[in-house]
Amino acid sequence: MNPTLILAALAGAFVLTAPLHAQSPKLVKKWETAPSLKTPESVLFDPAGRVLYVANIDGKEPWTKDGAGSIGKVGLDGKVIAAEWVKGLEAPKGMAQFKGRLYVADIDRMVVIDIAQGVIAQTIPVPGSQRLNDVTVDKNGVVYVSDMGGLKIYALRDGKPSVFLEGFKRPNGVLAHGNELYVLDSGALLKFGPNKQRSTVVDGMDASTDGIEHVQGDEFIVSCWAGAVYHVKGGEKTLLLDTRVQKLNSADIGYDARNRIVYVPTFFANTVAAYELK
Repeated sequence: MNPTLILAALAGAFVLTAPLHAQSPKLVKKWETAPSLKTPESVLFDPAGRVLYVANIDGKEPWTKDGAGSIGKVGLDGKVIAAEWVKGLEAPKGMAQFKGRLYVADIDRMVVIDIAQGVIAQTIPVPGSQRLNDVTVDKNGVVYVSDMGGLKIYALRDGKPSVFLEGFKRPNGVLAHGNELYVLDSGALLKFGPNKQRSTVVDGMDASTDGIEHVQGDEFIVSCWAGAVYHVKGGEKTLLLDTRVQKLNSADIGYDARNRIVYVPTFFANTVAAYELK
């Protein structure tokens, strides 16, 4: 074959395939629940139970101890199974699951729910904490919770809390992944190694950074309470969803890694919306 024709064919093939590799990630809306939830701040996907848990702040203020808070339960089809599955919380926010227990941040205490029984099994005061927010648990069962008011990260080992990290501006989202702990802090995604060595993965996001979920490799999804959701890969960020002008919040997200579904609680809109990550 003529060398010139070979080069032309290769160039044509590159033109056809390059855009496929250069496609940016995007979110495609699948469904949204009825507005029957009660100021949903956080959503957690339970892969074993095939259900979503939703932390309802309810009440008049996000940080008031009024006993109005609850955990809701939503099906993967967007149907609200129980708006108030477990009651008796104050103003619950982040959640994490480990060995049949649901760990919930509730202002200045951790509430532990027996999932099978659907009841509060234990409450753990966190002395000195002010505004506990997001929760994650590592492979060894150590629970980490951010204190947005006290500017700390606490660790709970065998139910006993202690200060794990300090020196933040506005810590919120936390994620234990592998041997590392990721923390969202006022628009930045920080990474802490096994010896607590600190590095910045990316910064410059909306300052209301809220929830973080791992996608694969060095990819993450980050939500911001004000109404922004980002895709982070390496040191780069891409804005996937922006509802700030509409004043539609995107609080602490959940994620189904197998089906690539991002679950977004809308806070004052009282719904959870599901988006497929493409």
